[in-house]
Amino acid sequence: MTVLDTRALVAAANRQAIRAPLADVADFLQDVLGSRLVAYVGGVKDTKTVSRWAKGQAEARQESEARLRTAYEIAHLLIEFDSPRIVKSWFIGLNPQLGDISPAEAIHDGQLKDAIAAARAFITGG
Repeated sequence: MTVLDTRALVAAANRQAIRAPLADVADFLQDVLGSRLVAYVGGVKDTKTVSRWAKGQAEARQESEARLRTAYEIAHLLIEFDSPRIVKSWFIGLNPQLGDISPAEAIHDGQLKDAIAAARAFITGG
């Protein structure tokens, strides 16, 4: 894959994360990451909240929505290169780009730009 192809995929993932309804974001993340990890990333304690988001029955707080959309952007990008199992492993694994914390923890803690940068480094082999 060329640099231009990678840039196009990064831009497409960003556009998708901006435009997608929150219900679609939560539903996709549940499928790829599971409800417990989505709840953690979104900063909520109850997986029922994630289910309500995915069904369009509840709105997320602004901070939670920003985290979910960042996770969605990353997951959409990574799924172009690897299987859902690898994507989930990437989210929960320790990441040297993030000071050896997991991307899920970085997103949970609001380090959204850092998590996106780590995902981009991962797909480019950096």
